[in-house]
Amino acid sequence: MKHNYFLTLMAALTLLFACQTQEQPGTQVATERQDNPGRFFNDSTLTMVGAYYYPEHWDPSQWDRDLQKMASLGFEFVHMAEFAWAQLEPKEGVYDFAWLDTAVMLSAKHGLKVILCTSTATPPVWLSRKYPDILILNEDGSRWDHGARQHPSYHSTFYRDYSMRMIAALGARYGQDERVIGWQLDNEPKVHEDFNPDAQQRFRTWLRERYQTIEALNKAWGTAFWGQIYQNFEQINIPRGTQLFMNNHQRLDYRRFCAWQTASFLDEQARTLRKHTSPDQFITTNYIPAYDDGHIGMSRELDFCTYTRYMVYGEKYGLGRKGYRVGPMERIAMANDFFRPIDQVYGVMELQPGQVNWGQLNAQPLPGAIRLYLWHVFAGGSKFTCTYRFRQPLYGTELYHYGIIGPDGVTTSSGGLEYAQFIKEIQTLRDQYSPGAPANAAYEARRTAILYNHENAWSITLGKQTKEWDTEGHILKYYSALKSFAAPVDIITEDKDFSAWKVMIVPAYQQVDDTLIGKLTQYVQNGGNLVLTTRSGHKTRNGQLFEAEYAAPVQNLMGGKVAFYDLMHPGTSDPVVMDGAQFLWHIWGDVLEPAEGTEVWARYEGDFYAGKAAVTFRALGKGTVTYVGPDSDAGDLERAVLQKLYARLGIPVLNLAPGVTMEYRDGFGIGLNYSDQPQEIPIPADAAILIGQPRLETAGVVVWKDKAP
Repeated sequence: MKHNYFLTLMAALTLLFACQTQEQPGTQVATERQDNPGRFFNDSTLTMVGAYYYPEHWDPSQWDRDLQKMASLGFEFVHMAEFAWAQLEPKEGVYDFAWLDTAVMLSAKHGLKVILCTSTATPPVWLSRKYPDILILNEDGSRWDHGARQHPSYHSTFYRDYSMRMIAALGARYGQDERVIGWQLDNEPKVHEDFNPDAQQRFRTWLRERYQTIEALNKAWGTAFWGQIYQNFEQINIPRGTQLFMNNHQRLDYRRFCAWQTASFLDEQARTLRKHTSPDQFITTNYIPAYDDGHIGMSRELDFCTYTRYMVYGEKYGLGRKGYRVGPMERIAMANDFFRPIDQVYGVMELQPGQVNWGQLNAQPLPGAIRLYLWHVFAGGSKFTCTYRFRQPLYGTELYHYGIIGPDGVTTSSGGLEYAQFIKEIQTLRDQYSPGAPANAAYEARRTAILYNHENAWSITLGKQTKEWDTEGHILKYYSALKSFAAPVDIITEDKDFSAWKVMIVPAYQQVDDTLIGKLTQYVQNGGNLVLTTRSGHKTRNGQLFEAEYAAPVQNLMGGKVAFYDLMHPGTSDPVVMDGAQFLWHIWGDVLEPAEGTEVWARYEGDFYAGKAAVTFRALGKGTVTYVGPDSDAGDLERAVLQKLYARLGIPVLNLAPGVTMEYRDGFGIGLNYSDQPQEIPIPADAAILIGQPRLETAGVVVWKDKAP
């Protein structure tokens, strides 16, 4: 971007102001994270809607027009400076904030609050060329290069230190600015394997801190196998991904380390910002919901997390012949239910505005689908939704990617019109909002937890035993069943208080320890109802088998044993029979030997262990434990088991059609239809319908308010 003399002068004055701000005594700063992220949002607002805007991409003469248009469509905040490091620091140590000052000023002129970003995903070229060691180093010795994004190494000590200088300057300039409501760190931070020399040394340091002695590491990694014994930490290298039979325990620790490095880089950014920012400015980042990456939720310096979600980008997911125009209901639903329990507050920083350009087949979303996604994000409890992006780009890698405004810079796109419609509809809900409205009792009675640990997914991937196994797919079989019941779901971690949920599902929880088993046992004995599934309790936290029978740690919980497991080739599925119905499976099946007093709910058929137990149920203390041995082909067994369990527990469930979901938040009920057929939402008879009708076409939405008790 070219700057005239006035902007150059403003840049110099801005840099001077930033330096002075750091020295001013008595400046209000937040020195540590507070534990109430809900304080950043007004409950009666329900949710806010914003859009990404890149002023550096457009002629400055158009900024005022664009931001006025954004406000006229009802948007309430604007997201800026995500990839702007090259504009913010055009030369080493020389900052130019004048252009961003102008953009922030114009945003405020039109009533738009601002979210600013740290541009660490895109360092300027002068930094990459002068200090090439900041770039990711591949296993083959080649380096990533300038010209894309997310090419710097989180492991590079120099890069981390230099980033903090730029972040401190940003914080000093805008940290007390009331027009700025929050900060996004980096962009879609990922876990990268990196052979940068700093990464190698950091890995060794991390191992030394984790194990203290080399003897402890050798034991944890089982290095006696194949004579892999290490004599000191300096002998340890990053495991080679292309080398066959690398030590799986070493690889597991390397995954842990990489996740921690990503999380620690974000924490370092947050701590740097908080030396300058007001307590009224939140700090977050936008994650891609890759649940097994491990770093999501690990950065405890964030006030809360946000996620990115695209639904139509070429995948053949969804219901019916052209379901790809809508996508699967579970993609947004599961992201909502995964991110919300982390801090009880979440947002969606990047939501699809329409057709995109980076998939294999970039079809148009079905008319109404963008509005459907907005309502679904809201239904899960999101405090805000931001769309990527306001204007469709004219150059760069994302040509043909829709914006709220088309390539002419003035015409509202079809997706933009759906955003405007949603914003107007939210105003209707704001007018109907009742503080302290009671939760729907039947809905809350179905609330269920799913216990998740990314390290289980890592460990299973390192030893799948069958190429057919899919950990997330296995979890989805239970998750989809729960959503068909209209059950609210919380995907939780082990640090949570399990007693908050009447039912908890622990799917394929391969790695356990005495602490977890004790906590699960106490949960059940105190009245909780636990569902354990196949592959559970096989390994230690380091991924080693227990010196005991298979699944020995969970035997007392399940009331029996896992005699052995089996898996079959595709096309050779056999049935499991429960209550006269057959359910096919082939991927994995734990063959069970129940103890006396444990009920058998289902048995295997069709192979040498025909008649053996496949699903068991037993009472323990005030609660119950159900063990599901097979991973069914279609998810129908998992659904049937949960139906039987909820009936036994006296918890009424609904029977929603595939692709239909129903949620409550803030006293409002929301029904959504992702299926390819019209569907009827079972709205309470005395409810007041605020938006839509109970009968929904594909991509339809209905919103209601229950009658006050």
